[in-house]
Amino acid sequence: MDVKEFDYDLPEELIAQDPLEDRASSRLLVLDKKTGEIEHRHFREIRSYLRAGDVLVINNTKVIPARLYGTKEGTGAAIEILLLKNKGNDIWETLVKPGKKAKPGTVISFGDGLLTGEVVDVVEEGNRLIRFHYTGIFNEILDQLGQVPLPPYITHKLEDRSRYSTVYEKYEGSAAAPTAGLHFTRELLQEIREMGVEIAEVTLHVGLGTFRPVKVDKVEEHHMHSEFYSIEEEQAERINRAKAEGRRVIAVGTTSCRTLESAADRKGHVKAGSGWTEIFIYPGFEFKILDALITNFHLPQSTLLMLISALAGKEKIMHAYEEAIKERYRFFSFGDAMLIYDGTDAESADTVKAGTDAESTGTVKAGTDAESTGTVKADTDGGDGNGTCKAE
Repeated sequence: MDVKEFDYDLPEELIAQDPLEDRASSRLLVLDKKTGEIEHRHFREIRSYLRAGDVLVINNTKVIPARLYGTKEGTGAAIEILLLKNKGNDIWETLVKPGKKAKPGTVISFGDGLLTGEVVDVVEEGNRLIRFHYTGIFNEILDQLGQVPLPPYITHKLEDRSRYSTVYEKYEGSAAAPTAGLHFTRELLQEIREMGVEIAEVTLHVGLGTFRPVKVDKVEEHHMHSEFYSIEEEQAERINRAKAEGRRVIAVGTTSCRTLESAADRKGHVKAGSGWTEIFIYPGFEFKILDALITNFHLPQSTLLMLISALAGKEKIMHAYEEAIKERYRFFSFGDAMLIYDGTDAESADTVKAGTDAESTGTVKAGTDAESTGTVKADTDGGDGNGTCKAE
């Protein structure tokens, strides 16, 4: 499968540079993955597509101020690093610019020596392992010196760091936000709970894969970088109970999707625990857990675009993106949202109209089925030859 099949042209002015004042006021493109039917809504109307018994799965990771600017001791050369993965014992895997100035033994000073780091090794794709030295608590120093690592396509300065965070963030560790969750307010989540929708939490710390473009020509040859995930026993039981009872599991974002599918066994049972996943989901992948997906709009030729294409089909996704561009949706991290779902799953006899206090007895049949943004690469478990899976 050629990576270029996932390309599209996006006018630069449709790349959202700033978050909306009201998170839930973003637009929502609803895609029915069975029929390809599309509806245009606002995110607050997501309630119309949910019903009592659904399980909404959110990623409770918290973005850390992972970008640090320092100077090389001895020369004063400017060096920028991005924290990617905590390896333990104050050692982090990092992305360093310029890498040629950061050979093993190099010492980098941050904040006039408040924090120093020594390059101890060069690993995969030129990433550096850096051991940090400091007095006090690392995360407090990071809060003082670090910056939120916004994607390169966002050129505006972020005035309020909390706007690149979900309202339900909990565990620090991500280099990027799970952006599908940015649309939820606390009030909207409470309204969803009151409908009888259950909320399940998982953790996946977003790492290097978010920043790395696909550099190969063939989709099947791409390798995902590993990311840490965790699912607590209580949360796994909530998800498994829903699947056993025929209720829907709806992931908020590709990171939640990838966590669920990484933790699933061959029988579609989510295992509690933690580990590292390299799952890469692309067309041909057989989903074991996911029924529907809430996601943002993704970059051309990205693994996230491939993931949602695995859920709804490439042709339906590319058509939906054409429609979104025509309708002037806002794209990427601070942009609008997409729901990818199966409209035939709407069992309620009555349609819940947008803007009403939706009771759990009614579901709205929308013409689109939630988006997905992640790619799965799983080892041997369920591919049919078109998609593979590699989970650690």
